[in-house]
Amino acid sequence: MTPARQWLLLILLSVGLASVLKLLQFPAAALLGPMFSAAVLGINGASIRVPSLPFVASQGVIGILIAMAIEPAVLVGLADKWPLVVVVVVSTVLASSFLGWMISRWGILPGSTAVWGSAPGAATAMVLMAAAFGADQRLVAFMQYLRVMMVALAAAVIASIVATSPETGSEGTIWFPQLDWPAFPVTVLVAAVGAALGWLLGLPSPFFLGSMILGVALHLGTGFQFQLPPWLLVAAYTFIGWTIGLNFTRTIARHALRALPQIIGSILALMVFCGGLALLLNQILGIDLLSAYLATSPGGMDSIAIIAAASNDVNMSFIMTMQMARFLFVLLFGPAIARLVAGAVKD
Repeated sequence: MTPARQWLLLILLSVGLASVLKLLQFPAAALLGPMFSAAVLGINGASIRVPSLPFVASQGVIGILIAMAIEPAVLVGLADKWPLVVVVVVSTVLASSFLGWMISRWGILPGSTAVWGSAPGAATAMVLMAAAFGADQRLVAFMQYLRVMMVALAAAVIASIVATSPETGSEGTIWFPQLDWPAFPVTVLVAAVGAALGWLLGLPSPFFLGSMILGVALHLGTGFQFQLPPWLLVAAYTFIGWTIGLNFTRTIARHALRALPQIIGSILALMVFCGGLALLLNQILGIDLLSAYLATSPGGMDSIAIIAAASNDVNMSFIMTMQMARFLFVLLFGPAIARLVAGAVKD
């Protein structure tokens, strides 16, 4: 099949699968649809690859997306509840690292790949970071997004059972909103400059981290509000999904399927552990069960935020404080933990 026909088939498959996942209310449908579609083509020998520029630009967009989520109220919540935050975050990370160690110890996956795949942070960020530290990005993506889907499904079911007054009548997504001046051009500029600075400074995962750090500094330092229209986010998710998926081969797919029972078992074990933490928060501190569960859930930060926003009577500030604290902890200490676990496996 010619490259032009491969691209046409990839686009058609991505749009179709993403639309189906969206109708089924799967989280991150705009990422998973293109990634799964590209994986199907990659496994069947596709020769096309995403050019480096769109992939770099997409990492910069995701960096700005994470920067927008770090609000002053979240930092205040971290300061006010730091003992509780530290206990819950460290417990969760230790549990996920132990499960990653077990997976690598049994020879199912390499050490750093198992740890990054088990890391409970923002899934896209973890996948982008993993590649910079020698992990197999394809298997990390497989583990991360499988956990995102499982956790989001469980969280949505619990929310539907526990929530007393879910929001209704929410408006549909406006895909092409009016572009704000100067918010949109500044957003693009910060993403580009941050990515370039990250590369010049030699940061790990430079394009993602560089744009995120510069975005956080501008957002918190000046209160500037970035604008990421839905069409731009979908484009970024699509390019990242295609890049990961097209690198899948039949060998990688067979490896992932052989490891599937153990990976699902580790995900369920982590979900049960985090559910236990939520129950403790509910019983000891009186935090409502749904807020506690969403705050401790080891899924994608974006999907948890969407589920929380769709339910009334939840403590959104507490939920995002715990989720952001865990993400920042993994961002700062994830590389050291991965190296430590990988070294322990070799020993």
